[in-house]
Amino acid sequence: MNPNCARCGKIVYPTEKVNCLDKFWHKACFHCETCKMTLNMKNYKGYEKKPYCKHYPKQSFTMVADTPENLRLKQQSELQSQVRYKEEFEKNKGKGFSVVADTPELQRIKKTQDQISNIKYHEEFEKSRMGPSGGEGMEPERRDSQDSSSYRRSLEQQQPHHVPTSAPVYQQPQQQPMAQSYGGYKEPAAPVSVQRSAPGGGGKRYRAVYDYSAADEDEVSFQDGDTIVNVQQIDDGWMYGTVERTGDTGMLPANYVEAI
Repeated sequence: MNPNCARCGKIVYPTEKVNCLDKFWHKACFHCETCKMTLNMKNYKGYEKKPYCKHYPKQSFTMVADTPENLRLKQQSELQSQVRYKEEFEKNKGKGFSVVADTPELQRIKKTQDQISNIKYHEEFEKSRMGPSGGEGMEPERRDSQDSSSYRRSLEQQQPHHVPTSAPVYQQPQQQPMAQSYGGYKEPAAPVSVQRSAPGGGGKRYRAVYDYSAADEDEVSFQDGDTIVNVQQIDDGWMYGTVERTGDTGMLPANYVEAI
């Protein structure tokens, strides 16, 4: 028995029968539901057991428009979530370890704590580097001179050399001024200034800008404002000269004096 066509309802004979979409069609009746274009088994698309061509209906998903009301509800939900989170955080604070989400506020607090930890670490490092005695009140120039002194002594142990502990000082002869007489009264002569110079006349004069106490036997002590004469340069950090006030001769740090 021949079936009926799914579109026109008439009998479909085997020579013109199309079996598709669980139905039987005449070849002329098997066309697009939208544009009525005749279809075949290769170019049709079925939707709800009906044939279509390129006008195949697309399935659309339900979308919620970003209306002002929906945006307000979304913002209100986020605020409520933050309020609840803060309440739970305050309740559970100090009760034990718990995994907390990295909110912007917590990230800022964590960054601040890291900076404080770094500052404390550097302070402890500086204290340990300066030693148990601290050396906090020691002047930078004094510490530099002690470092230079220890370095110089290590060089002397490796390459021993003789440094004279005293340099000959001689007085340059000067002509004594003659006293002048006025009516039988003689004016006393002006005081004679003695000038000291290094052997060969190659010494220089320097003025002390800091107080310095000798740290070794071959060094000299002086005070701020003292004049050092017969100065000879040894290296970038040390000189050799005589303190004019005390007459002591020896080595002195170069960063404690300035040239006159």
